[in-house]
Amino acid sequence: MASLRPFRALRPAPDAAAAIAAVPYDVVNRDEAAALAAGNPLSFLHVSRAEIDLPPDTDPYGDAVYRKAAATFEALKAHMVQDEQPGMYFYRLRMGGHEQTGLAACYSIDEYGRDIVKKHEKTRRDKEDDRTRHIIELRAQTGPVFLTYRHTAAIDALAARVCGGPPLYRVTAPDGIVHTVWRADPKASAELATAFGTLDALYIADGHHRAASGARAHAHFGGGSDQEHAWCLGVAFPDNQTQILPYHRVVKDLGGRTPPLFLDEVATRVAVGPGEPSARHKGECQMYLNGRWYALALQLAGSAASADPIKSLDASLLQDLLLDPVLGIKDLRTDRRIDFVGGIRGTAELERLVDSGAAAVAFSMYPVTVAELMAIADAGAIMPPKSTWFEPKLRDGLLIHLI
Repeated sequence: MASLRPFRALRPAPDAAAAIAAVPYDVVNRDEAAALAAGNPLSFLHVSRAEIDLPPDTDPYGDAVYRKAAATFEALKAHMVQDEQPGMYFYRLRMGGHEQTGLAACYSIDEYGRDIVKKHEKTRRDKEDDRTRHIIELRAQTGPVFLTYRHTAAIDALAARVCGGPPLYRVTAPDGIVHTVWRADPKASAELATAFGTLDALYIADGHHRAASGARAHAHFGGGSDQEHAWCLGVAFPDNQTQILPYHRVVKDLGGRTPPLFLDEVATRVAVGPGEPSARHKGECQMYLNGRWYALALQLAGSAASADPIKSLDASLLQDLLLDPVLGIKDLRTDRRIDFVGGIRGTAELERLVDSGAAAVAFSMYPVTVAELMAIADAGAIMPPKSTWFEPKLRDGLLIHLI
């Protein structure tokens, strides 16, 4: 059974919420973070990416960065409040016509270790080291893990009840995404804990490094299930609201082939037809080559992949049918000939990369479904790298768990 509990959120004073709320630390590089935070001393990027306030040649993993983050965090608390009593919070994201509402609370690190909070992605040790140190130095989890769960009528009804009242915040970010937060009263929080306790599992959608770092920080502080660091901040969205966008691929060269020769070889391995920028269904990939789109039918002979939740993913089929045997790309994590483009940037970005010569060919993917993600996590399996792009994203700094 999945356990959630309330926490005493550290959060912005209402008049500072828009200034403090910032994009997640890991979706921007140093220069992008510096540009976004420029002219805004309250931006949480000064905490989550503290190197932007140090000389450009500063090691982003050096001691000075974590000291700066801790000092800035302490100063920022003057513009924040901490709730006197533990509570749970609903966090709604609205992007265009899409809306999703999740419960912000703390999940058990013990249950994360026992795979009741399930994973589908490998983590990198260097990225874990960074966020673990950040949590330890600040004694805080400053960005939530993005979770999903199989929706229930009981939780939906509680969300509707709490979100029918006035919110703590309604912030429209510079990218147009609206972030709205409500606090549940003690009665509703208790009912929510009971309702989530009936779930067999929670699933990490986005934020595997945050989750792993939370577990490592807990071990650093000495364990103990009664301690605040035994619980990790997350926002859990129902599966029927969670939105996954595609994660596209671009390859820098054709392995010495001309575009016509490459297209001929592709046609010996998959069915090729006239295409368009966006894949229309599972099992289809759109390829942009030499100024034209081509539709590719991804299917292993004899439907060999149909029973395997990993092999049946379009990303796996593309890898097995084309990227490995034709282009010689065997490890997506280490091969520098391949790059990835998140779905929020659109297929026009794929055309731009190929037309400019920065890439030789691009593959526009169909998005993975939440059901596929859950099936893979339930099987204890790991998805191929760069398979899912979750959008809209939660903002750092709106809800913080002090440990």
